[in-house]
Amino acid sequence: MIVYVDIDGTICTEEKGVYQNAKPKMEQIEKINKLYDNGDTIIYWTARGTVTGVDWYNLTENQLRIWGCRYHDLRVGTKPHYDLWIDDKSKTIEEL
Repeated sequence: MIVYVDIDGTICTEEKGVYQNAKPKMEQIEKINKLYDNGDTIIYWTARGTVTGVDWYNLTENQLRIWGCRYHDLRVGTKPHYDLWIDDKSKTIEEL
């Protein structure tokens, strides 16, 4: 299974654009790591920089490494900015 995972507000605190202050939510990270360990393809996909044009890739990659996140790909700044995502395949982290 290919799983796209949001970062801010999902596996770390939501810091309203001050991403260096984000704190990991280890229980949530462990859920995603378990999917990885079970053979799922994990792709972290964040809107960091989508609106501002700031490149947050290196900071984000470093945070994921420090937090112990296991994944196959990281996509930063390519996710559309939105207020609500409606999808028949969507789940919240709490549903995992």
